[in-house]
Amino acid sequence: MSDRVLILSWEYPPVIEGGLARHVRKLAEALVRQGVTVDVLTRGVGAEFELDGTPGPLERGGVTVHRVREPSWPRDLDRFVAWVDQMNEDMLAAGEALSQEHSYELIHGHDWLVAKASAELAERLEVPYVTTIHATEHGRHQGWVTDEPQAHIHSVERWMAQRAEAVIVCSYYMRGHVADIFDIDERHVAVIPNGVDPSELRPSGDLQALRSEFAAPHEKLVLLVGRLVYEKGFQLALDALPGVIANVGEVRFLVAGSGTHECELKAQAARLGLDEHGTFLGWIGDDVLHSLYRIADLCVVPSIYEPFGLVALEAMASGCPCIVADTGGLREVVPGGERVGLRFNGGDAEHLGVMIERLLVDDGLRDRLVTEASEHVLSFDWDDIAVRTRGIYDGVGQLAARQGARRG
Repeated sequence: MSDRVLILSWEYPPVIEGGLARHVRKLAEALVRQGVTVDVLTRGVGAEFELDGTPGPLERGGVTVHRVREPSWPRDLDRFVAWVDQMNEDMLAAGEALSQEHSYELIHGHDWLVAKASAELAERLEVPYVTTIHATEHGRHQGWVTDEPQAHIHSVERWMAQRAEAVIVCSYYMRGHVADIFDIDERHVAVIPNGVDPSELRPSGDLQALRSEFAAPHEKLVLLVGRLVYEKGFQLALDALPGVIANVGEVRFLVAGSGTHECELKAQAARLGLDEHGTFLGWIGDDVLHSLYRIADLCVVPSIYEPFGLVALEAMASGCPCIVADTGGLREVVPGGERVGLRFNGGDAEHLGVMIERLLVDDGLRDRLVTEASEHVLSFDWDDIAVRTRGIYDGVGQLAARQGARRG
């Protein structure tokens, strides 16, 4: 039974780089509700530190959060790898200091970014190490991991998956993917999905006024959300839009997010004559995002590689109908049968255009999907996810105890 665990993550609210921060927070808080004492070790800047410049633990949602001071991370990947190594050294030192104050039964690290510190802490404390793999470098780059720094990251991920006493992934797709590329037994990999809390997806401000900024009452509004990187497939959606606009008429689009592919996507939109039909918003906060879900007529998730599909889950929980690529974990978030959302053939912009047109002109279909999806999202409950995660903790803890007894 794991009474006190230490979770390591390179991001934790209010330091948010992507969906991982929200996942770790919701999981940690739900574990506390299940009776686990949880400390989180992460990084922080500015207000997350006491006035004398030293990190001070803060309690949020029953979770005690400890932060190590790190400078802003470099956007150059080669320098980023060195920055990650330094962050791990700092986290290891901080974790050892914490272990002088508390007795931890287990270390849970999230992704390769904290793998070295997590594994070393577990080794020194002689406790099990569990890792959650949220995505892989192999998947993000469609298997092209022979050049640096991708080769280095891929090797760390392989070592991490083989070193951990248990590996957690967010979808059955990811279980097969991880077992295959890292050469581990699928029985070593547990599938526990991401969750969603509809009560937290609260819009802010005047929704009617917000919508009027981007679309007239008679126009349809298509929403694209996420990191602007190649594997998210936004280029497919842009390719599909000119035909949709020609066939349906008054259609506008919004792109919410930022990333390395942003300039290319803007140039593509200009080439396709889409500049007057939509807006690139850049990075937005959660309050605005939750409002966008409420004002859009549909949300498109066109990913080429997608371990799970949190955007689709959030959109459905917000009452926004979804069209997703028939790929990866999206198949599990939006099952087939056109019950809770529509799927298009992954990578096929023409088919995506057909599905967008269909959903924009069929009000009855859109209403039915929204109704069914509102029930479907309730199965992605954080308390259930915490129960299943604690089951993994207990399993590896009992195994470690048996192995220790045999050695004794």
